[in-house]
Amino acid sequence: RKITFIKSTLPLILHVNELILQDRRRLESIHQRVAGGGALAAEDSAWLEELAKLYGADRPDPAALLKRVDIIPPSLAIAQAAEESGWGTSRFAREGNALFGQRAYKAHRKGIVPHKRDDGKKFRVRAFDHLIDGVKAYAHNLNSHFAYKDFRAARAGMRAETGSVDGYRLAGALKR
Repeated sequence: RKITFIKSTLPLILHVNELILQDRRRLESIHQRVAGGGALAAEDSAWLEELAKLYGADRPDPAALLKRVDIIPPSLAIAQAAEESGWGTSRFAREGNALFGQRAYKAHRKGIVPHKRDDGKKFRVRAFDHLIDGVKAYAHNLNSHFAYKDFRAARAGMRAETGSVDGYRLAGALKR
């Protein structure tokens, strides 16, 4: 079961990371151009505005966005998915393609009510039409939500120090 889980989730995580890396490469190019005193094309400026909105950044600053637009180490994502979903056997994974236990508070978001939710609580566990949607939401959550600022800072520091990111070392930065 565990091998099947990994073989099912790893390609999804790698695909989402590749999508993030496409944006990151463009962002790095823009950052280098701006740092070198170059001007931004209108198309790049508009793209930065959209990227800042998507990632919840205060402003479209390429240097600041590079901390947000980055991959989630596959080892970390698989470990978290396995833990949160019971290796894909949880009710939320089976009924809602939810491997990461993300909560939904807004009424427009699809979700599943936990059986053991405390009285007075209104959250649901997010549900998705496809597994890939849940993986995309997980990566977006880590890359944009204020609760994961320390994770992003640790990842950026690691990338600056070694040029890569290590899921094992980053796991301690996921405190929430």
